[in-house]
Amino acid sequence: MKRNLDVVIISDVHLGTFGCKAQELLAYLQSINPKKIILNGDIIDIWNFKKSYFPETHLQVISYLLNLSEQGVPIVYITGNHDELLRKFTTMNFGNITLTDKFMLKQNNEVAWIFHGDVFDASIQHSKWVAKLGGWGYDKLIQVNYLINKCLEFFGRERYSLSQKIKNSVKKAVKHINDFERTAAELAIENHYDYVICGHIHQPQLRKIKSEKGECTYMNSGDWIENLSALEFVEDKWSIFYFDEHKAELMQNLEEIEFNYSLDELIGSILNQK
Repeated sequence: MKRNLDVVIISDVHLGTFGCKAQELLAYLQSINPKKIILNGDIIDIWNFKKSYFPETHLQVISYLLNLSEQGVPIVYITGNHDELLRKFTTMNFGNITLTDKFMLKQNNEVAWIFHGDVFDASIQHSKWVAKLGGWGYDKLIQVNYLINKCLEFFGRERYSLSQKIKNSVKKAVKHINDFERTAAELAIENHYDYVICGHIHQPQLRKIKSEKGECTYMNSGDWIENLSALEFVEDKWSIFYFDEHKAELMQNLEEIEFNYSLDELIGSILNQK
């Protein structure tokens, strides 16, 4: 039985990279029946894109989303830094798919301001090559972490996240995350938004932030590399969904998808929806 959702927000999938958990994302998408899907940036990792590495499961995610849009489910694709090449097409509509760089979601007289969040990242705005190098290094770290976790699983030990350990132990990284969240919230408060929803920093979050000018709810959808998380809105309430808490059930019910398209044919089908 699929769960009915009013809105689901997913970000930082990074299709086309080794760390992307495309199969898990596909299992999650097959388990829900959303009225609206918001993809909040870095869905396809154009920075690290190579035709030599784009597995079928990654193509299946794109194909499944396209099928949902063809069935009438509106999809909002908000561009991020890793898929910034798409920003030259904003704002455009491809059938039921809207491509944009920010989105206002109105629910029950409340407004959520949704954008990826890389605008707050100085390394991207001023030294893009440093940011790209960091993205490459992160992908390599995930590959090393994958091998470590395979060994840990073999010996019956719990999985371990190298990147999470680094983020939590390096004061500068912790400060960056805190500054990111507070900056987003303060801008939302100044503009009288009830919610601000970001991606980018791969840190799932849902909390109220107060300032001298008021308060708002800050949310982050996390990622589909390590946290495997999404934001869900149903019955007038926001919550964070963690795939690992439902992994056994979702993977057991994963449906096989027949897929006979090449990457070029899939891109062509997207453009033809215009």
